[in-house]
Amino acid sequence: GLGCNLGQEMDVGLSTKTVVAVLTSLFFCFVNCVMLFALKSKRIFQETPRYILFSHMLMNDSVLLLVTTIMYAVALCFLPIPKSICTLLVFISYCTFPYAPLTLALMSLERYVAICFPLRHCNIATPKRTGIAIGIIWFLSSINIMTDIIFVLTVNPDYLAGIIFCTLEKLFLFKWQLDKYQAFDVLYFVSVAVIIIFTYISIMITARSVSSDKDSAKKALKTVLLHLIQLGLCLTSFLYTSIERTLYMMTVNNSSLFINLRYLNFLIILILPRCLSPLVYGMRDEAVWPLFKYFFCYRSGKVKPSINVH
Repeated sequence: GLGCNLGQEMDVGLSTKTVVAVLTSLFFCFVNCVMLFALKSKRIFQETPRYILFSHMLMNDSVLLLVTTIMYAVALCFLPIPKSICTLLVFISYCTFPYAPLTLALMSLERYVAICFPLRHCNIATPKRTGIAIGIIWFLSSINIMTDIIFVLTVNPDYLAGIIFCTLEKLFLFKWQLDKYQAFDVLYFVSVAVIIIFTYISIMITARSVSSDKDSAKKALKTVLLHLIQLGLCLTSFLYTSIERTLYMMTVNNSSLFINLRYLNFLIILILPRCLSPLVYGMRDEAVWPLFKYFFCYRSGKVKPSINVH
């Protein structure tokens, strides 16, 4: 009767939400892959530090999108999974979450060196040093969650046994672990914001004092400002958990409303900013964007675009 119809409507609603979330993530992962392919198609992109960093950011955001969508789909369907798999998913999602803002800081520093120290840029920003910097970023991204996993395994060796509903909070044994997790996020984002603002102001001062290469300085200013916008998009993802808690408190007596608002929060606050951030950067780049359009349209252009990297 009525109960069966309501149950069927809820199942259809959950299925639709899951499909939309999965398709959205897959589409933007495809876009990222096309952009990566465009970057790999020219050797100069693989030897230029800022494009090396951009490539890694694209790969990172694609992994983050896929893992986050898997975790959300599992949570949306109230599907319990082995704690070992949950730990792996949380580990990957946490490592990839701060990677993008940290990479934005590096990309801004690279532009700062190019404009403020042009004669030393080739010696400072080398592919080898860029690789070392990427390794440091991965270390900084993973050290927090890695120490937590080692800690809980030391306290409880049988920790990974059992089946749970997978959330970050359920993997923590103590409240201070969650507080530490949030403190690290705040530290990373504040540090990155300070670095990007510092580089923007430094490039602006240099642009005003040097008359010989003002065009390059203006381009660098626009690039760093774009990184600041990208950081803002990443920051909205950081607010996801806080918004979800507020929504839960506001709709404590209306579970169906909470589920719908939580879904919108997931799509608009968590997924879309991470999808748009690399796309916006790629669209603005005069060297990458023509190649991206060429490959995205299955090489429908008559002539493969030439590139001009500054």
